Amino acid sequence: VWSWKKYKNGRKEEMQLTAENYYSQEANREYMSVSQFKDFAGTYGRLACEFAAMEKLEERWEDEETTALLVGSYVDAYFEGTLEQFKAEHPSLFRKDGGLKADYVKAEEIIARIERDKYFMKYMSGQKQVIMTGELFGAKWKIKIDSDIPKVAIVDLKVMASITELKWVKDLGYLDFVRYWGYDIQGAVYQEIVRQNTGDKLPFYIAGATKEKEPDIRIIHVTDNYLQEALSVVEANMPRILRIKSGEYQPDRCELCDCCRHNRVLTKPISIMDLTAGI
Repeated sequence: VWSWKKYKNGRKEEMQLTAENYYSQEANREYMSVSQFKDFAGTYGRLACEFAAMEKLEERWEDEETTALLVGSYVDAYFEGTLEQFKAEHPSLFRKDGGLKADYVKAEEIIARIERDKYFMKYMSGQKQVIMTGELFGAKWKIKIDSDIPKVAIVDLKVMASITELKWVKDLGYLDFVRYWGYDIQGAVYQEIVRQNTGDKLPFYIAGATKEKEPDIRIIHVTDNYLQEALSVVEANMPRILRIKSGEYQPDRCELCDCCRHNRVLTKPISIMDLTAGI
């Protein structure tokens, strides 16, 4: 795996993660993260593309910042205590008259709904944006916890369209949003890295809130049986991912994502049969 190190007194020093460099390219090359794992391996709800994952690591591609993601980030920033900085960095949140656009007015409504529920706020009462690192399946990993309650729980805040809507997956049937979007993978990795750092194997909870007209709020315990199953998925995928990151293997292209479309070079026609090959 590509490693970023400084030299001090002739000895190599590993990169020290901070809030400022956590999302940097150097950190992404040095460490595996759950979002990077999903780039390479995908989830039931998100197609894997090894090519796009490597293009992002090499700074040749950047995913578009969608409104849906920005609404979630707005709520995250509020509870992290960095909302004013977030607003300053994202002028697209505002109308020409200076008021918030409708999507971010909804974000304010979600925040207000969360704050009037004492039980939800108890789960949001931990240390915010706690960074930890560890080793898992031959790689160094980094995690950033939304609400870390020492010796009690690991909590991740999610803002979504619906908590209760099920998603259809071929050969599996209907799936809950947790497994559809790979949040069980996140919980599994977070739980193990926290255990490595503290010695405590803590339960993982999702503090979920929706963008519906009347925001729905739930605290969801992702139980250990699902986390163990998700961890086995990570273990199975890591050998190939590490070989791709090191340059030993060439990344596969999904040929369906924006990155693949942007980089497509035509060399021959495709068959009409290719259009239905994935069905």
